Amino acid sequence: MDDIALVTQLGLTMAGSILFCFFIGYYLDKWLNTKGLFITVFILLGIAGGGYTVYRQIMEITNRSEDK
Repeated sequence: MDDIALVTQLGLTMAGSILFCFFIGYYLDKWLNTKGLFITVFILLGIAGGGYTVYRQIMEITNRSEDK
């Protein structure tokens, strides 16, 4: 059961990061009247940030498992 919770947490972390950055990019594009520039940049930042956060979470769980 812990594995399902872990996979769900990692997936939601990644999706949340990408969606958050998407909406920032969307509103910047709308405000500055650009056509997809900020959406593209912020989605890439969301993927990178979400990937880094998921990696840190996995490393933390791995280190806890090794300490036991």
